[in-house]
Amino acid sequence: MQLLVHGENIAHTTPEFQYEGVQLDHIVLTENPNYQFVYLKICPDTKPGTFPIRFMKEEKTVASYTYELKEREEGSAGRNGFSSADVMYLFMPDRFANGDLSNDSTDDTAEKADRKQQGGRHGGDIQGIINHLDYLNELGITAIWSTPVLEDNCPTYSYHGYAISDYYKIDPRYGTNEKYREMVEKCHEKGIKVVMDMISNHCGSAHWWMDDLPAEDWIHQHEKFTRTNHEKKTANDPHASQVDKKLNFDGWFDITMPDLNQQNPLLLQYLIQNAIWWVEYSGLDGIRMDTYPYNDYDAMSKWAKGIMDEYPNFNIVGECWQNEAHEIAFWQRNSINPLGYNSYLKTVMDFPLNGALSKCFNEEEGWSTGLRRIYNSIANDYLYPDLNNILVFAENHDTQRYNKVLGEDIDKYKLAITFLATTRGIPQLYYGSEIMMTGDKETGDGDIRRDFPGGWPGDEINCFTDEGRNAVQNEAFNHTRKVLNYRKNNPVIHTGKLMHFIPQDGCYVYFRYSDEKTIMVVLNNNEKKEIELEGNRFKEVLSDFTSGYEIVHDLKFDDLHRIKVPAKTGYIIELSK
Repeated sequence: MQLLVHGENIAHTTPEFQYEGVQLDHIVLTENPNYQFVYLKICPDTKPGTFPIRFMKEEKTVASYTYELKEREEGSAGRNGFSSADVMYLFMPDRFANGDLSNDSTDDTAEKADRKQQGGRHGGDIQGIINHLDYLNELGITAIWSTPVLEDNCPTYSYHGYAISDYYKIDPRYGTNEKYREMVEKCHEKGIKVVMDMISNHCGSAHWWMDDLPAEDWIHQHEKFTRTNHEKKTANDPHASQVDKKLNFDGWFDITMPDLNQQNPLLLQYLIQNAIWWVEYSGLDGIRMDTYPYNDYDAMSKWAKGIMDEYPNFNIVGECWQNEAHEIAFWQRNSINPLGYNSYLKTVMDFPLNGALSKCFNEEEGWSTGLRRIYNSIANDYLYPDLNNILVFAENHDTQRYNKVLGEDIDKYKLAITFLATTRGIPQLYYGSEIMMTGDKETGDGDIRRDFPGGWPGDEINCFTDEGRNAVQNEAFNHTRKVLNYRKNNPVIHTGKLMHFIPQDGCYVYFRYSDEKTIMVVLNNNEKKEIELEGNRFKEVLSDFTSGYEIVHDLKFDDLHRIKVPAKTGYIIELSK
């Protein structure tokens, strides 16, 4: 285990300690005398406890630190991560709910709360999440992903959390390390898993080590500010020039986001240990890794493997924002590719399908438009080595609000949710979708990250309750709740096979099936036209069944050759023999 030790001229000292089961293995020094990296060898049967480490020079104690070895929970290594049995709910904690007004602004953080500022701190926190776990449970959510909650002490625009200033500290405007662990425990009590958003590509300019870097190559340094070219495909482009490739990996995301150099083995070990520490300390069920293809990809392969070796049943999802299935598939664990590269990243995000969803319900059917977009996207599934571990979504904190895309059309929204809940992979919702929240990315990121109505004391509208939602919001919420809770209790959707049929006449039909159960999903995308399905077209599945029950609209079908589907409607039909 590596200890990063920082102190004035600490490199000129020698660490000494005595603790049964712990030995000093070796020390690594850099060109900065204010650092030393102390490597400890810890025996498997070492007991938890504390011990002082004294830093000696000429037989005198120059500095001392009391180090703690925490007790590991029994069975920790065998923990199960999130899976295709889950529905993941993404929120920005600053914008979800304010459960503790006392921490909206703190003495030791630069930016103070101001709800009037679209890009400012609004005061949402971890206690606000805890206060609304029943709401999430009722909706059918089984996993939550929060954008980063670690300290981001930039003086402005810090609410998003992606410019971390301390990798071991919860931002005090959200709460404390102990409060975060309490949230995880309370989530687990309700059957909700917790996924932590992590960033290894960059830190924040306010990070404490930026005033005194551990090594010159700890970050990628340039003569002047140099932004990444965002050309992620250079990672696997066999013809890419080194200058283009280097700019993707080594360029900075923003002037407030120094680009970390994962090729430095000391930094890489720091990042691996940090991830494992948060898993152990707080009891995590998963990690979402930000901007995955901007990191050194060989180093991140070691990062992911190090964590998955520690927790074989764990799960990590990486943000690989690319638009083609072959580009995304490259980053999934055990992908077959000419480079022989293995990322060890278990789950990838289906950005190609996200792109299809951004258009399909607003279009008439054509060779490559309307529902053919999602059919064509799903048809590329042969590229992925693990279909169950693909995160599917219509929106997230960086994209246009989906209800804005749909023109706030409730019927289109219900079609999209029906699809997301029944296709392969792991569905992810963005907070407020279920109550038709909207916003416009063109007016600024803050507008697609609005406060959840009712999350703040004094809010005139409280959409956490039936009474606080209007008729359309309740219609959206109730549909989402019904579909997600049905999904929760039907493993055929989690791991069953998928067979789909080319969309015809504005209608897309697919089946999820296993030895135990088969369901039929029908999406009628026509604006005004009711569709009557021709059952013979689907006889390779339907021939084994005589009737069906539609779970959303409470309909019984005794003749599977005469299924009528109204315009802009989705059916989920359980088939019976």
